[in-house]
This record gives sequence, structure tokens and C-alpha cells, in this order.
Amino acid sequence: MTDYPIKRALLSVSDKAGLIELGRALGKHGVELVSTGGTAKALREAGLEVMDISDLTGFPEMMDGRVKTLHPKVHGGLLAVRNNPEHVASMDEHEIGAIDLVVVNLYPFAATVAKGAEREEIIENIDIGGPSMVRSAAKNHESVAIVTDPADYARLIAEMAEKGGATSYDFRRMLAAKAYAATAAYDSMIASWFAFADQGMMFPDTLAVASTLSTTLRYGENPHQSAALYLPTGPSAKGIAQAQQIQGKELSYNNYNDADAALELVSEFRDGPPTVVIVKHANPCGVATGDTLIEAYEAALACDSVSAFGGIIAVNRPLDGPTAEAISGIFTEVVAAPGANDEAKAIFAKKKNLRLLLTGDLPDPARTGLQIKSIAGGLLVQSRDNGQVDRDALKVVTRRAPTDQELKDCLFAWTVAKHVKSNAIVYAKDGSTAGVGAGQMNRLESARIAAWKAKDAAEKAGWAAPRTIGSAVASDAFFPFADGLLAAVEAGATAVIQPGGSIRDDEVIAAADEAGLAMVFTGMRHFRH
Repeated sequence: MTDYPIKRALLSVSDKAGLIELGRALGKHGVELVSTGGTAKALREAGLEVMDISDLTGFPEMMDGRVKTLHPKVHGGLLAVRNNPEHVASMDEHEIGAIDLVVVNLYPFAATVAKGAEREEIIENIDIGGPSMVRSAAKNHESVAIVTDPADYARLIAEMAEKGGATSYDFRRMLAAKAYAATAAYDSMIASWFAFADQGMMFPDTLAVASTLSTTLRYGENPHQSAALYLPTGPSAKGIAQAQQIQGKELSYNNYNDADAALELVSEFRDGPPTVVIVKHANPCGVATGDTLIEAYEAALACDSVSAFGGIIAVNRPLDGPTAEAISGIFTEVVAAPGANDEAKAIFAKKKNLRLLLTGDLPDPARTGLQIKSIAGGLLVQSRDNGQVDRDALKVVTRRAPTDQELKDCLFAWTVAKHVKSNAIVYAKDGSTAGVGAGQMNRLESARIAAWKAKDAAEKAGWAAPRTIGSAVASDAFFPFADGLLAAVEAGATAVIQPGGSIRDDEVIAAADEAGLAMVFTGMRHFRH
């Protein structure tokens, strides 16, 4: 493969950033510039000589600009194989000149959707001619260079400077790969909009998912695994992936996964009182609300100070100095917050390895969307678990109804249990977790582990009794037998919240009544595998 000089370039861009500098660099190499509409106007205003696309094709731009580059003199100039005698003869016969470089970025479809435009405007921002030129140029990358990313203008300028106005095959091949990725992502955004927004589908016949590499990571869950972070190409909710890292080491795969779990849970309380979530291995080990952020942190930490070591913390308020000072008291991997004041930043700056992530607004826990999990041979796709219950949705099934405080603790425990790996059992009291049992193969063991953790926490804190005494307990799915509920009774719980729906519900309700418990059914479960 050989270097090919650039003699004629076709430029048609919606994003004018860097355009003039590129045009001038091409002009220095004597490249003939051909352009369309607004791009040609911008180049001329900068003093550059430009041929209108209509002068090249012999046809005016028409139909409100829908038809301007869809012409044999454009695509023939892009697709002709330069060393094929028949192609060269066709070019001579039809007076088609070769085009050696195409610089295109496409109509801003995603931005148009994101700003809430009407359907007609969205449709008009579906680019037709641009992707066609991109694909033609990329197919013929043996001799044609195609640039779709303004970030590559500098690389093109440097390449031409090094090659005396030409480009190398390896450079053109790299550009072609990016070009096809760009058109694939663009088409996937359009397909997704038609399927989800325009047609209201949940599971279209073809699921088009496009993402852009944000960064490669040091390794995956384990050092022998490779990993990277990709960001959605089109409009999407903002979360940990978009957070601003203020300080600390590079985030790892596990850091992102755990920080996401913490942020998703604390977002459930985004409109509530100051709340702190401590996560370890994607499971919350301590969650609490308080009158202040530091009170919430101290209560969350007390739930399981052992697991909190090396954990991830998320808060629903901007960080202040006292809370940052308290967090600095133990080793913490990541802290995620909507914001942080100067005092908090200065305190964390002393912990050079601690990562501080500022997220801005917290994501909406009720938002819709799809979750995708790869399995051998396919993808499992489901809607997000955005199910929520309030007091009005609860059904009292025991003789004793819960008190107002018990109801508050039930709903708090239920919200946390939604974010605990199944089988999940969560004890809570006065807006704080007392014990968390996660990921066990049976619900009885989860109830026992959570109670044991509460006893251990009480011993470490010097309390007279564990916080499970007088607590509410949440179960993410129904109790299949009364044994799990009886374990909660033994731990000191006085109220229970669970989905219900077991064939042994009557047996479980009877056991609750005998123990004097108040129990409510949600009619909704929250498995998290």
C-alpha cells in the first residue's frame, strides 16, 4: 500500500470547531477545497477559496438541502479505484474528478433529541448525504482519507506535514475504522429513537446499542482480566460514569461498580434528609439518615465498621468539612457526592489515594431504561428496577398494625433491601440500618447473618443492646417458611415488611401474630442477583 497525495478535499461539517485551521493547513499544500452550504460560507469568510458542491456536480442544492451530495460526481470521485483501468476510464468518460479527502461530521441528531425538539425537527436532523459520503470514502480507504472526528484534524495536519501533503495507508485505515464506527453509532441512535421514543417499544426486534470508549482501566475484577469504561453515544442519564474526579488514584473496574451501587442507593434519598451510604463489594453495609451529614455518616459507620474499611461512600448532600474529617478517620476507597465545599476538598487532599467524585445532580431512581447483562451466547435485557412503594401501597396482614415509627423504619429498610444482593434481609431502626444480610442461598441464613452483624456492631460500639431490638426488618422476597421470620423475632424485630405471595403466607402471618409482630405486604419484590 502506498502514500496518496491529497489534491482535492470535500468538507461538510455541522460542527465548525477547528474547521478554519484545517482549511488553512490544506490550502498550504495546494489542496482544492470543495464544500457545502454553511461550511463553504465559513471557509470563504476566513479568506479561503472554495468550490461549491453544486459547481462540482452541475446540480443545485435542492429540497431544503436534502439533496446536495448524492451525486455520481461525488460518489464516483470517492469510490473509484485509482489503479483500476475501467474505473479510470469511467471517470474520464463522465468527467468525474477524484476526491482524496472527505471531512464530515453529521447532523446533530442526538443533540436535537436531547433538547426536546419536535418530531419534525428531529427527522430533519437525520443526515443522509453525510453518512453516504463517509461510507463511500471509508470503503475506498486504500486511496481516500475520511475524517469524522474534529479531534483528528491535528493528526491529519501532522500526517500531511510529515508525508509532504500525502497520507499513509495505515493512517487511512485507522480513519476508516473510526468512520464506520461513527456511522454505526449514528444509525443506532436513530434506530433507538424510532423504537423507544417514537414507537414506544420496550424490546425492539433489533437492539442497537452504541457506546464510546471513555478510558481503559488498569484491569477488571481481577488482575488477569482487561477492562474499560464506555459511555452511551446518545442521550442518557448521568451517573458515576460522568462524575468529575477531583483527586485520587485512577478508578478501577471494582471502584466503578461499587460506586455505582452506592450512588444508585443514595439517590433513593435524594429528596430526603441528609443520608450516607457505605458500600462494600456492591452491597450496602451501612445506610443512615440524620439531621446533618456527619450524624448520618456516624450512624451508617456504626452499623458495620469492619466492612466499611476500604469501602465506598455516597452522600446525598454536598460534603462539608466535619463529614470529610470523619470519613478520613478510616481507609476509604471512593467518596461520591453531589458537591463538596473547599474545606472538605482540603481535608481529602491530605489523603492522596482517596478518590473524590462529584456527581452534580443525583440520578432519578424512578427513571426508565434497560439493563443489559451478557451471558454465554446472548444478552439478557430487562427494564430497570424502578419500582417504589409508599404507605398507601402497603397491606397490613397481621392483627397488630405497625406504629408510625415502625412504618417509617419498614419503608427505610425496604428501600435499602432493594439494593442488597438476594437473598436480602435488612434490619433498620430510627432511619439507620442495624444489620444487613446479603447474597445467601437461603433467607434464614441472611436473617441470622444480619442479626449477628448487629450484635457485633453493638459490642464494638459499647451499646447495651444491638439496634435490631425494636427494629423493622425487610425481606426482598417473601418468606417461604416461618423460620426466617422467627430468626427476626429472635433478633428483636417488632415489624416486618415483605412482598408476600408465598403458598405459606398464612403460616408466616400466624407466626407473626403469635410473636406480636406487625407485618405489611408490598406486593412487589426486589431480587438483585
